[in-house]
Amino acid sequence: MNVLKYSLVGGMRNKIRGFKAMNLCDYGTVNRILAKHGFSFSKALGQNFLINPEVCPAMAESLCADDKTGVIEIGAGVGVLTKELCRAAGKVVTVELDNRLFPVLGETLAGCDNLTLIKGDIMKININDLIKEHFADMNQIKVCANLPYYITSPVLMLLLQGGFDINEIVVMVQKEAGERFCAPVGSRESGAITVTANYYAESEILFEVKKESFMPSPKVDSVVMRITPRKKKAVDVADEKHFMAVIRAAFAQRRKTALNCLSNGLGIPKAQVAEALQSLGIDEKARPESFSLQNFADLAKLL
Repeated sequence: MNVLKYSLVGGMRNKIRGFKAMNLCDYGTVNRILAKHGFSFSKALGQNFLINPEVCPAMAESLCADDKTGVIEIGAGVGVLTKELCRAAGKVVTVELDNRLFPVLGETLAGCDNLTLIKGDIMKININDLIKEHFADMNQIKVCANLPYYITSPVLMLLLQGGFDINEIVVMVQKEAGERFCAPVGSRESGAITVTANYYAESEILFEVKKESFMPSPKVDSVVMRITPRKKKAVDVADEKHFMAVIRAAFAQRRKTALNCLSNGLGIPKAQVAEALQSLGIDEKARPESFSLQNFADLAKLL
């Protein structure tokens, strides 16, 4: 794991040199900095940098962080959110995949004395080791990120299923993805990610972010949502792996009945699925969108 660490000087975290003079939400300023370092945007990495000056302070404020809060940031961009997190929290560790951004961040985040930049992929680094190494003296650990759309679900599932000592997650995601993630289980908007997320955590949308808030501008709007991992899972299941398999199978074919989806997805006879549904008082023609979390837990025990 490659680490670029800024010096921690006497806890002077509010004295961030250069931040006041450098407006990282100004389109021209950001363009000049990026051009200086020969940086060009990568579609493969889903790079859209925030230029709306109101968004990042609002995200950092929503964390309710203090001097004893450690924050993991996933992806730094040009450091707009990073600098707000450094002002709000005791320690910030930012994991950045794109090596090309490190010279940029060396300039935009110069003087930030409570920041550690790590070169790496959040999907591959050992998050438990990161927490032990950097946040041993912190009272709470939170995650904050403007997630690229293409890795939203994998990253959030990693954070929820990994069993990490994380108190709260505040992330910006594509609007449609956020609405599905935070939808009530049993609603028309629910899907596999809805049920899975509700099993592990409580989620809510905090505010919307228009597509014009980014450079370059994406095709869709975004939302910022708060995810609070549950201390105890929402329902009791004997085999979590099988429980997840039942959820995935149920939603594998949209607008199909749960009977057909579960039979096809789990590779079991329809008669067996029908019997399980009947025993739970669920109509054979019901669709999985209408199921409760307890319905899925009960089906996992029967199938």
